[in-house]
Amino acid sequence: MKLLSIDTIPGQEFEALGMVKGAIVQTKHFGRDFMAAMKTLVGGEITAYTDMLNEARQIAVKRMVDEARQLGADAIVGIRYGSAQMMQGAAEVIAYGTAVKYK
Repeated sequence: MKLLSIDTIPGQEFEALGMVKGAIVQTKHFGRDFMAAMKTLVGGEITAYTDMLNEARQIAVKRMVDEARQLGADAIVGIRYGSAQMMQGAAEVIAYGTAVKYK
């Protein structure tokens, strides 16, 4: 399935089927969370959180694609991501866009 952040597919006509989304609330293991807190003392990338958010985005996109497939979509356009901290060490990630069917 073609996934695009733009609202059109150059050279392709399509009809919009509707908005699709995928979401997840993900957390890291307490031990990793503690080590991440220690990292803030010295600075630098907190790879445990980077990995957590990358994994969460992948899951959110898969759920969005699954929803689009149920509608019979060929592609999703206008894809956007959002995220929010739900609690210490836990983040919600959402992926959403418009499912489309080629004409």
